[in-house]
Amino acid sequence: MNACKAAFSNNDTMSQKGDSLDPDIAQALNAAQRATSSAGDDAAVERVRSRLMQNIAADSASHHTFVPAGQGPWRNFLPGIQRKVLQEQAGVMSYLLKFAPGAVLPAHRHPVDEECVVLEGTLRIGDHLLPPGSFHAVRKDVLDCDSSSDEGCVIYLRGASPRSEQLV
Repeated sequence: MNACKAAFSNNDTMSQKGDSLDPDIAQALNAAQRATSSAGDDAAVERVRSRLMQNIAADSASHHTFVPAGQGPWRNFLPGIQRKVLQEQAGVMSYLLKFAPGAVLPAHRHPVDEECVVLEGTLRIGDHLLPPGSFHAVRKDVLDCDSSSDEGCVIYLRGASPRSEQLV
């Protein structure tokens, strides 16, 4: 029996956290060294995979960004429009825009592709009315029509925030 098989064949083998391996998991690890597996090993193999993925995910928590709904500042962007930046990296932002009733974001060009999802209210882009749940995408360097909201709305955008020189 090679060293790996010997280590996993002992039910009392302890991990660094001090947890003992389940006997069927140890058996599945031994079986995984063989070219084929049987249907009985599938559940144990899936548990091992699941535990490994959970440990990897827990170790990567520092690479996640969380912005709870009530946190993060809303800043004035244009008259009647506030912006909350959620994340910015390499010139691409994830952000929210909150339109007061009647507010208008003038026509503008996009320096990068942009995606928009309406979260609350109704957004008008040119002649298109977008109720909650609607999606809109516009490609880099394309002129976007005025965006407005009669009743007010909140939208999620991923792209670059328009700069004053891009507004028409």
